[in-house]
Amino acid sequence: MPQMPPSVPVAAEPVTAQPEPAAVALAPQPQESADKPQSEEPTKKPRSEDFVAVPELKAVYFDYDKSVLRPDAVDALASNTTWLKENADTLVLIEGNCDERGTAEYNLALGDRRAKSALDYLEANGIAKDRLSTVSYGKERPACTEATDACMNQNRRADFRIKSR
Repeated sequence: MPQMPPSVPVAAEPVTAQPEPAAVALAPQPQESADKPQSEEPTKKPRSEDFVAVPELKAVYFDYDKSVLRPDAVDALASNTTWLKENADTLVLIEGNCDERGTAEYNLALGDRRAKSALDYLEANGIAKDRLSTVSYGKERPACTEATDACMNQNRRADFRIKSR
């Protein structure tokens, strides 16, 4: 049976939409001295163009203004986990997306939380974290552009793309 990470809540039933708390900016961190040698190279962000979608990996969908995994999302993630375990030579890019409502900045943060919810599930179920990366597109890459609820539901998602190591 798939394991849920303790930090990833799952909605048991549909709930009324409540806005998630706005992101709080962190205080600036002190800069390191130029004399100090850098111990690590900066982490390179994955380029989504290097990754491809495969039909075996299912998108997971979210309720309005939420990053909580729904039961149908858990089912899709369980299936994705099985496929990823069978294809251990792949790296995975999880893309967080939102519908058109809200500011670009807010939706980028929400898309990031959605992608991280999916990443946390995969990691808790045995997919190595070094295979996983996330990116948020906010509302910039809609799957559907009609101004209907059904269409907006398709845009509140996390997509999965892969590339070989």
